[in-house]
Order: sequence, then structure tokens, then C-alpha cells
Amino acid sequence: MINPHIFKAYDIRGIYPTEINENAIHEIGIAFGHYLKNGLVVIGHDARLSSSSLYSAIIKALKGYSNELSIIEGGAMTTPMLYFLVGRRGADAGIMITASHNPKEYNGLKIVKKEAEPFSGKDIYALINNLSNE
Repeated sequence: MINPHIFKAYDIRGIYPTEINENAIHEIGIAFGHYLKNGLVVIGHDARLSSSSLYSAIIKALKGYSNELSIIEGGAMTTPMLYFLVGRRGADAGIMITASHNPKEYNGLKIVKKEAEPFSGKDIYALINNLSNE
């Protein structure tokens, strides 16, 4: 079960691996894939030690959910670069693995919709709850 306290107003973040980990990221990826159904998603990650593993977990979850999702694997990049790519490529969403300004033991996700419009962590949590109630 995912810790509900990691879902914030503008992002998802927690201490790795106790509050946020590959299993939580997988569940978040499945819920977000269910929401998107198809389209184009840009995914990137920062330089934190845990980011590569979480990046792989979200890609695996999205690819496992649907082959109708196209994924641009951006690799290591900054959050503004991800936002730029979402807009430039006309993507339906973007997912950045980052805990932003938080200390190194944290990690998380910033998720955006078209035109890099923020998708709140609380909305993602609602997607997970709705999916588990289906």
C-alpha cells in the first residue's frame, strides 16, 4: 500500500525507499496509464542516486499497461527541459523523476498534462483509489 502522505499539492515525494520506491512508482504508473489510455508521454529523471531505478520502474509500468502509449525516454534532464519537451513534442503528459529542492534521501515525481499543465499529486492519489475500487 502506498503511503498517502507522499501525494502533495503539486507533486509526489517521499523518502526513498521507505516512503517512495519502485513498487509505489509502478502502482502510480499503472493508474496514470489507465487515465491516459493512449498518447505520447515524455519521461525524464534527475541525478539522484535512486532516480534511474524509479525511472525504469515508471517506464516498465506504462509499457506494461498499454502498448498504445508512446514514450519518449528522455533520460537525465532538468525539470524545465522536460516541460519544454512536453510542449515542443505536443505530448499528452510528462513525468519527471525528481524530489526537486528536497534533501538527497527524498525522491518523487512531477507529473504534467498537455502544455506542461501540472497534475497534482492528490489527483494521482484519487486515480489510484478509483482504479482499486473498480
